[in-house]
Amino acid sequence: MRTVIKNGHVIDIKSGLNKVTDIVIEDGIVASVEENADILGAEVIDAEGLYVVPGLIDAHCHLRDPGFEYKEDIETGTKSAAKGGFTSVACMPNTNPVIDNETVVNYIKDKAAREGYVHVFPIGAISKGLKGELLSEIGELKFAGAVGISDDGKPVVSSGLMKKALIYSSMFDITVISHCEDMSLVEEGVMNEGYNSTIMGLKGIPSAAEETMIARDLILSEYTGVPIHIAHVSTKLGIQLIRDAKKRGVKVTCETCPHYFSLTDDSCLGFNTLAKVNPPLRRQEDVDAVIEGLKDGTIDIIATDHAPHHKDEKNLEFGYAANGMVGFETALPLAITNLYHKGHMSLEAIIEKMTINPAKMLGLAKGDISVGKMCDITIFDANKEYTVDISKFESKSKNSPFDGYSVKGAVKYTIVDGNIVVRDGMLM
Repeated sequence: MRTVIKNGHVIDIKSGLNKVTDIVIEDGIVASVEENADILGAEVIDAEGLYVVPGLIDAHCHLRDPGFEYKEDIETGTKSAAKGGFTSVACMPNTNPVIDNETVVNYIKDKAAREGYVHVFPIGAISKGLKGELLSEIGELKFAGAVGISDDGKPVVSSGLMKKALIYSSMFDITVISHCEDMSLVEEGVMNEGYNSTIMGLKGIPSAAEETMIARDLILSEYTGVPIHIAHVSTKLGIQLIRDAKKRGVKVTCETCPHYFSLTDDSCLGFNTLAKVNPPLRRQEDVDAVIEGLKDGTIDIIATDHAPHHKDEKNLEFGYAANGMVGFETALPLAITNLYHKGHMSLEAIIEKMTINPAKMLGLAKGDISVGKMCDITIFDANKEYTVDISKFESKSKNSPFDGYSVKGAVKYTIVDGNIVVRDGMLM
């Protein structure tokens, strides 16, 4: 099988390629990147006016499988990921049973191989059962195929356990991904602490709940000399703490999510549970700090934190509603709309944070367009304007506050291992 992508603007951070050219794919492999490629006998994708980039990689998502398939499963989750231009996703371990052993890792890998539309890489739990008491068998998880360890959804409360996790992770060359949240400061909070929580009569979550745990984990990383990755950063001070640590040489990386540079806690007004996430949506000064952190390289990765929930789990009083929103199908357009078109970042910088950087953090041989490698490619129109319609999402769940939101940036093709899984914006 031979496919030629013609006249697309190719952006590949690893090689420094940034120009209009052709890509030839043969039997799923990138055969060449050249101008005026021969199209005889090939399927041709006309990419004129479109951007061609390495397949997007999501370093942080929730597929809810096993155990919560009524929210999402591997098939529907990867369909949604493909529709959003992602060719690889890393799924968090807060499933049932928890991804804390080889058997669950193998279940996810096997089911993804049978039913998945994109590559799925499991992230194992730091602690058994996510209970924060005993370390999981980190070596077993790594050798089974886990690409990171995290108790995401819950913080590792014990500093001693986190220190041990870092030390053991270094033995197996696997990244610790930290969910930074001091529950003693969160107490019964349900949204960001501030003016809006006050006028709504809701218990607020102080930004210090995130920042104190970021500070602790930076100290532990510096003390042990072991890298750490901070998940979903959302506050001005948290970003400054990471910026300062990087300047000291601490081996820290971090991510943020599109909702943290697109929305403030104003979205919660009217008790809108679709805007209830964890960490909570913050103030405008935090949104500005997130954008600045992305611009100056403090924030390495844009991840989705795709968190599907059944409508009955959101259609509740604000305090009882589940945290989280779906994100696969809005991540790239939100980044293009709110970062690129508003002049904050170049497309090259955005693509770096959604391809090669997550690949490096997770230790994946992906995120670039190299001759001889299996072909994972995303093709998008950076100027196509449209309105988000959650009823058209491929995800089983539709919990997004972006319904009706006007965006620019539409995925046209998603190619996984040389196979076209999204064509002209439609799932194959």
